[in-house]
Amino acid sequence: MKILVTGSSGLIGSALVAELGRRGHDVLAAVRREPRSASEVRWDPAAGTIDTAALAGVEAVMHLAGAGIGDRRWTDAYKREILESRTKGTRTIAEAIAAMAVKPRVFLSGSAIGFYGDRGNETVDETSAHGDGFLADVVRDWEAAAAPAVDAGIRTVYLRTGIVLTPRGGALKKQLPLFKLGLGGRFGNGRQWQSWISLDDEIAAILHLLDSSLSGPVNLVAPNPVTNAGFTSVLAKVLRRPALLPIPSFGPALLLGGELADALLYTGQRVEPAALERDGFRFTHPELDGALRAMLGR
Repeated sequence: MKILVTGSSGLIGSALVAELGRRGHDVLAAVRREPRSASEVRWDPAAGTIDTAALAGVEAVMHLAGAGIGDRRWTDAYKREILESRTKGTRTIAEAIAAMAVKPRVFLSGSAIGFYGDRGNETVDETSAHGDGFLADVVRDWEAAAAPAVDAGIRTVYLRTGIVLTPRGGALKKQLPLFKLGLGGRFGNGRQWQSWISLDDEIAAILHLLDSSLSGPVNLVAPNPVTNAGFTSVLAKVLRRPALLPIPSFGPALLLGGELADALLYTGQRVEPAALERDGFRFTHPELDGALRAMLGR
C-alpha cells in the first residue's frame, strides 16, 4: 500500500515509517525541503501547498506533523505556532486528498487527549465533551481542520494520543536521568492522572486503525492510566531507586513558564481507550509496570 506520512522524522513518525517499511508498504514522506528521492514529496503547511501530482496512487494518509507542545516557553507567538502548525497542516492535507480524482481510503490525523481538558478524577472516553483551556481548544480546531476529507467521504480518524512512553524520546527520556540518580519525584500532590501508551502500542494501534472501519475520535492510551504519584512510584521501583521528594511547582514554572508547566505537569486526564477496545485491539503493554520493564530491559 502506498502511504503518505507527515511528521515522519518525529518520535512517533520515525518508528511508524520503520514499521511500515518492515511490513512492505510504500512510504511517501512529506518534507518541507527539496525532496531527495521519489519517496519524498514537498509540502509547505504554512503556505497551504503540497505537490499534489506526487500524491497519485496514495491509498492512506498518516498525518502526524505539528510543533512540539513542550519544546519552548508558551509565548503568544509560540502558542500561535502550536495552533497553526496543526490547523494549517491538517487543512492542507485534507484539501489536497479531497481534491484527488482517486482518493485515499483513510485519513489518520494526529490529535491528542488534551481535547478533554483537566477533568480531575472524571473518567472520559471518545463520547466525552470538549474541555477547557488552551490545549483543549487547539485540539478542537485541529480536528475541525480535517473537515474537507470528511466531507469528501474519506474515512477520517482522529488519533487522540496520550503520553507516549519510550526511552528514545519524549517525557520518559527526560525523566530517566534524574530517576536513575534517585532524584525523581512526583509533581505537586501527584494526584493528576497520566494516560499513557507505550510507543510499541502507539504504532500497533495506528496500524490497526489503518485496516479498521472506525472513524472519528479514537483514544490512543493504555487501558490502565495512573496518577503522577503512581507513575513515579512504579518508575522508581523498576529502576530500584528511591523517589521520595515531591517536586515543588515553582521549579518547573521557572524553567518552563507557569502556563506550560501547569498544562504538562500539574493537570491531567483519566482516559479510557473505549473505541480501540470495542474494535478488538489488544495492548501488548496494558499495565505500566510491565511496559516500563519491557522498554528498559528490567
